[in-house]
Parts: sequence; structure tokens; C-alpha cells
Amino acid sequence: MAKMNDVEFQGIVRNEIEQALGHYDTEYSQDRIDAMDYYLGEPFGNEQPDRSQVVSTEVSDTIEHIMPSLMRIFTQSEEYVRFSPHGPEDVGLAEQASDYCNWVINNDNRGFEIMHNWFKDALILKTGVVKFYWDEKTDIETEEYADLNDEELTIILSDPEVEVVEQDERIIGEDIITPDGMIIPAPVLYDIKVKRTKTSGKVCVENVPPEEFLITSRAKSLEDADFVAQRSSMPMSDLIQMGYSRDEIEPYVGVSDVETSEERTSRFEDLEGGAPYDSLDPTMREVLVTECYIRSDYDGDGVAEFRRVLTLGNGYHVLENEECDQVPFAILSPILMPHRAIGRSVAELVMDVQLIKSTLMRQLLDNIYNTNNARVVAIEGMVNLDDLLTNRPGGVVRARQAGAVQPLQVPEVSSSVFPALNYMDSVREQRTGISKQSMGLDADALQSTTATAVAAMQAASQGKIEMIARVFAETGVRALFRGILHLVTKYQNKEKIIRLRNEFVVMDPRQWDNMYDVQINVGLGTGQREQQLATLFQIAAKQEGIMGTMGPNNPIVTPVQYHNTLAKIAELSGFKDSTEFFQDPRNAPPMPPPQQGPNPEMQMEMAKAEQELALKREKMQLEMQFEREKMAADLELRRQELEFERQLRMEKLRSDIETSVNLPRV
Repeated sequence: MAKMNDVEFQGIVRNEIEQALGHYDTEYSQDRIDAMDYYLGEPFGNEQPDRSQVVSTEVSDTIEHIMPSLMRIFTQSEEYVRFSPHGPEDVGLAEQASDYCNWVINNDNRGFEIMHNWFKDALILKTGVVKFYWDEKTDIETEEYADLNDEELTIILSDPEVEVVEQDERIIGEDIITPDGMIIPAPVLYDIKVKRTKTSGKVCVENVPPEEFLITSRAKSLEDADFVAQRSSMPMSDLIQMGYSRDEIEPYVGVSDVETSEERTSRFEDLEGGAPYDSLDPTMREVLVTECYIRSDYDGDGVAEFRRVLTLGNGYHVLENEECDQVPFAILSPILMPHRAIGRSVAELVMDVQLIKSTLMRQLLDNIYNTNNARVVAIEGMVNLDDLLTNRPGGVVRARQAGAVQPLQVPEVSSSVFPALNYMDSVREQRTGISKQSMGLDADALQSTTATAVAAMQAASQGKIEMIARVFAETGVRALFRGILHLVTKYQNKEKIIRLRNEFVVMDPRQWDNMYDVQINVGLGTGQREQQLATLFQIAAKQEGIMGTMGPNNPIVTPVQYHNTLAKIAELSGFKDSTEFFQDPRNAPPMPPPQQGPNPEMQMEMAKAEQELALKREKMQLEMQFEREKMAADLELRRQELEFERQLRMEKLRSDIETSVNLPRV
């Protein structure tokens, strides 16, 4: 089979887009418009002049009650997923991948805001959509250097990001001739101007308005859909910056039908009016861009592959056509419908309740108005009609006889309306699980009920919210983080240093496997935070008891598990960084081995050695004392000998002197 030509392929793309548009316009567009109007409390369109026009806010109240619980479940620890390793050799890498993907959504992107808008779209409009993609950014800086020698120039030019724009050379001095005839060239200094190109990339996650998202009508899920697309408006300048030709783009510039769609208008109806915004700057004018992911046998090999196709305008001019390996969208629906990609919203569960309660409240208010300003029966000609028509406190109505003015009796309907309103509240409670007791607003019920019963009521009401959370986790959130892992392993080509738990960690996704199993972290259970903390304190007490009895190296509880319990207690107490209080044992320096006490035999040997040492010490002291006494005796003897010799010499000298004096003179 021959390769498909461009005209045939453009026809296939056009057919898929128009079929998906027709399906959305007939099946979902009006539902989303109505749901948004109900959420905003807009009038229903059946209002009558001079009658009550109050609108109940059941949809808004229900959604806004669910949102805090959902956000607490997903964001209380800022750890959305954990990747499970395929084997023992992947444990460390899977933990790194988990930490890095959670860091990407919270730091490279506005994680809380993205999750909030994603969930809210799904609760109101049936479908929440996010798009994830790799955004590569190139920054060009110009730098100038002066008086560089050869070595410095070589170092700068060895950088692959540097390109020389200008270069000047200056010779300093003259060549030197050595005595042996060698010539040493004069030094050269360089002045250069370079252009440094820095390329960086990151994973971007952004919310997609539901009216921009298209999927084939018979798709069971996003994974098995043969066609997925996003129709959006983009300034011509952005397309030119992405590298596309202005001549090819300019014919399709103009206000797109996405900007003028009824859904987009309904969303901004309370903020703006009039004609759609259109810039006077030609490069800032909008272009309709449809980014399609379509399964097609474009190359004619008999097997349909996924292709990314970028089209412009309502004629769907193909701007780009390439193979792709991933559909970069993740979708949510709070109430799943079997065998359908798009389920039901929470808003449509209570829209009829809002309409009925609004009608009942209007009738009740009209009844009160009519009671306070009742109509009257007046006998014609017997009453001054001007006085009767002027309704003011203390006013006088002139009549010619008593009884000429009689009020019309207005039936009192509050005794019927209030039970009906309570019944509609019970209907809403059955559908959504949200009641006054679960919200803590029914003081009478809470005061007359035990704490256990109140906790049971709240846990039961939380069941439906947690069901929605589990659906979100196992569908869209799982797909989102699989996509993030796929993008970083495919496109991030160098290490990145991030700050994680107050430590700087090097992340290198090139070593990871992008097919890790995903485990979703959506809270600890059905209890409230106080119950979770109480349970964790009990677990910590058991762990402390086991470690105290059996030691830290026991087969039941490890120090790492005990640390995890303490860290989770800190997180539930409101401290995001548990490392301020507890250090992870896996990152702690190794402990020195404990010193064991000597056994009894060793103690006896040590005592015997000490006794022998004491005897030797005493013997040495006696020997030293004897030597000192001997030396003193020898010194005294020698001193006496020297004194005796001195006396002998003195006697001899005296004798010689006397002999010399007594000799006769000649």
C-alpha cells in the first residue's frame, strides 16, 4: 500500500475533528453551559417581573464543600505518587524517580493550583483535562573578554555553548632570540566577543478548558481513543517564535470560533461583554490551532500508528505531521460510567435540587410579600382610590362608610414549603453524602449525639468524597505522573540538582526505567486527621515497645519504619518538612559497634594481671629505694676519702714549707 498523500491525510484529519466537534456540541456543550450557570447562580430564564427571583446555590455549596476534602487528601503531604520497582536492583532508582516527579509538579509547576482547577473542572463540567509536555528554552547571552592569553582563550572556546562573534589580536613586544638561535615569539593577547547559548528544559503541566478538548465519541478511555485533540487560540507571534513561517501562518489569522464559543462566553459572562477581544498588533492576533493525536496508517505499511498533527484555521491546514509515542493529556471524571471515557459530574446530581429549591423559595417569598402587602376589595365610589393606592406607613384611606375596604385573604404556605425544602435537602444528602451533620452545622444533632456517633456520621459522609478521590487517583493522576516520568527519562539529558528534604540531591533520569508501576498516595484512610493521629500514636507506641524489648535489629519493626511513623505524625500535625524533627536513618552516618562487657574469665585474667603488675611495681619501688640508699652511701664514702686526701696534701704542704724555712743560708 502506497504512502498517503497530504490531501488524503488532511481529509481524514478534518473528518475526525468535525465528528468530534459535532458530538461535543450536541452531547456535552450545553450541559457544561448549564452546569456553569447553576454554579454561578445565574437566573434560570423563567423569572417573572415583580416576583421573587432568588436563586438557591446548591451546586456551588456542594462543590465548595467537596473541594477542601479533596485537596487535603491529595496535597497534605505533597507526595502524590510512589513508583514501585520491578526488582531489588531498582529500589533506589524508583525512590529517586518518585521524589523527582513529585518535585516537578510542586516546584517546576504550580502543583496546588493545577490540581485545584483540574478537580473543580471535573466536579462541575463532567471532565477535567490537563496537558503535560516538555518545554525546552534557549537563552542567548553576549559576553566580551579582553586581554586573554592563549590558555585562557582555549578554555573559553572549549565550551560547546560558546560561539565567537568577534576576535581581535594584539602582539605585545617583539620576538626574542636565544643565545642558541631559537626564536621565542612575542606574546599575543586576544579581545573576543562571544555568544553563549544556554538550553534548558522542564516538564510543563497546564489545565485545558473542557471546551478545547476533543475525543472520539465511542472511546472507552483515553488510552484506547483513536483521536484526541485540543482546539485553542494562539497569537501568531507565539507560532513564529516556535519556528514556523509567518507567510504560512498569516492567511489563517482571525478571531477563532473557540474564542466566540458559547461555553467560553458563558464562563466570562459576569466579567465582560461586547465583541471578542482582538489586538491591533498584527503579530498578536489569534490563530485557531488544533493539535491532534490521531491513529492512522500514514506510511502505508498496514499498521495504524499514532501521529501528532498540528493544523491551522477552520480549513485545518496541516502545519506539522510527525509520529509520536504518547498522548500528552490526562482526564478526570468524578463519577465513572462504564465503557465511556467521560462520566458524570457532581453538579448534575444537584442541579434539579437547586431548581426546585429556588422555585419553593420564590413562592415562599412571594407569599410573604403578599401577606405583608395584601390586595384589598374596595366598594366602587365609596373609597378614595388615590389614598388606597398610596401605600405608606400611617397613611389615611378616606371612605364613606365602614367596611368599604376589605383585605383579600392570602393563604399561608410556609407550613408546606419548609417540609418540602427539608425533603430536597435529604435528596441532596442521599445523592452526594453531604449533610448538615457532616459539615458540623447541625448544633442540635451534634449536642445530643455521642462523639462516636458523630465520628461515624462524618466517616459515612466522607465515603463518597473518598470514592471521588480514589477515582481521580486511579485515572487521571496516575496517567499524569506516568507522563511526567516518561518525559523526564526521554528528554532530560543531563543531571539536575534539586533541594529535597533540606538536602541538595543530584537527579539523573537517564538511569531510570520509565515503566515503573505507580502507587497513588491519597491519604491514610477514612478517619479524620485527629483519628489518624491517634492511630499513629498507638502504632508508634507499639513500635517503641517492640524495639525496646527485642532491640533495634528485630524482625518486626526497623528504625526506618519507626521514622516513617514519626514523620507522618509531623506531617498530619501541619509540618510539611519532617526532617526538622526526625532524621532519616538511611541518611544517618553509621553508628559505631556497641562495646561489649568482658566475660568472667577475662575479668579473672585482668585481676590476676593487675595483681602481678602491683607486685612488680612494689618490687621496682624497693629496688629503686635500695639503689638510692646505696648511691648515697657510696657518695658519703667517696666524700670522706676526698676529705682525707685533702688533709694529707695540706699536711705535706705545711711540712715542706717549714723545712724550707729552717734551712741554713749560704
